[in-house]
Amino acid sequence: MNRSRRTTRILAAGAGALSLTLSGCAGAGSIGASDQTVTIAMVSNSQMQDAQQLAAQFEAENPDIDLRFVTLSENQARAKITASTAMGGGEFDVVMISNYETPQWAANGWLTDLSEYARRTEGYDEDDFIPTLRESLSYEGDMYSVPFYGESSFLMYRKDLFEQAGIALSPTPTWDEVAAAAARLDTPDTAGICLRGKPGWGEVLAPLNTVINTFGGRWYDENWNAQLTSPEVVEAVQFYVDLVREHGQPGAATSGFSECATQLAQGRVAMWYDSTSAVSTLEDPASSNVVGKIGYAPAPIRVKDDAGWLYSWSLGIPVGSDNADSAWRFVAWMTSKEYLRTVGETLGWERVPPGSRLSTYEIPEYREAAAAYGPLTLESIESATPEAPTVEPVPYTGVQFLAIPEFQDLGTRVSQQISAAIAGQKTVTEALEQAQEYADVVGATYREDQR
Repeated sequence: MNRSRRTTRILAAGAGALSLTLSGCAGAGSIGASDQTVTIAMVSNSQMQDAQQLAAQFEAENPDIDLRFVTLSENQARAKITASTAMGGGEFDVVMISNYETPQWAANGWLTDLSEYARRTEGYDEDDFIPTLRESLSYEGDMYSVPFYGESSFLMYRKDLFEQAGIALSPTPTWDEVAAAAARLDTPDTAGICLRGKPGWGEVLAPLNTVINTFGGRWYDENWNAQLTSPEVVEAVQFYVDLVREHGQPGAATSGFSECATQLAQGRVAMWYDSTSAVSTLEDPASSNVVGKIGYAPAPIRVKDDAGWLYSWSLGIPVGSDNADSAWRFVAWMTSKEYLRTVGETLGWERVPPGSRLSTYEIPEYREAAAAYGPLTLESIESATPEAPTVEPVPYTGVQFLAIPEFQDLGTRVSQQISAAIAGQKTVTEALEQAQEYADVVGATYREDQR
């Protein structure tokens, strides 16, 4: 089956159902209203909240444009934005998506080619984006969304607690080292580690997939036979579930990125393995009690090196927008070199959205503020391996996700099984047996296409 037809069929069908259930779930903040209102759907993470705070500057410089923000949690945003964009409506002029959606949606004709706009915008400098991110947000050589920030993953740990316990991590720590440290540092007041357990293909599966990859596991073999009950995957998932159940944070099965960020920022956990973008919370005195106490190390490994993921929250313009030119002016502002400097000078250099532009890492003030984590963030993003995410060959790309349209639904279903195992509602074996059935249904459609 043609890839574009496959993507259109699957996402459009899912979007039809989602539009019925999610049409009333958006929380919006509106700034005025006019014929040139640009409506932006975005995730309610801290960096995006900063953008809303600074949006008055954009409106002052562009008095013919009013901005309306619709902010949603990660899971809600993915569902709502997918539903709206797939159905071709003009509900949103700007959508916050990622390197998972962008190439697929561009192939379907759902997104506006932003490289054409970038080439006409003086000083925008599309080539300044980190190459791995630029490539991941491109289709047939052009960018169809542009990065607001980019991220990989790394280990964050309390340097003071490690020193007190006499624990020293290797320059590239292994998961066995991490588990041993978590056991030693786990106390009634401070959990040994925080790991995501919240259902969602972009929640618990993000860190867990990197563990599966580095343990030698994979979702499918080269012929699209599901591998979620293979010894390597079982070992990886059992390790993850045991670690978070025995030495992780309370309520692990409902903890996502935001919950773990709060846990570490408030000094309630000794370690956290997650997104490099977390530094905006951890190193901000306004939100963190552990500023200057955090050490940063590469994503832990077992068999495969370079285990960190590659992800970008980026901005795209649906083809259904009636205000594409005005939408681009906002997108160009929010992803520009000047915006990054404005954040640093206005809100603090630790709050600059990381990992999008190479030039960010040449700003003296940012280099000083980000000395502990900036070089590692850039190195992790540049060394991510989405084209070869696993030890054994696979027919898909993507580190913490599978770049196939079915993964939104498949990943969500599998994540629910893993979350149930973390909650103690079923065993890892039971969870993976059910996950294997889900994965095999998807794999069968690809095996059929190969015939």
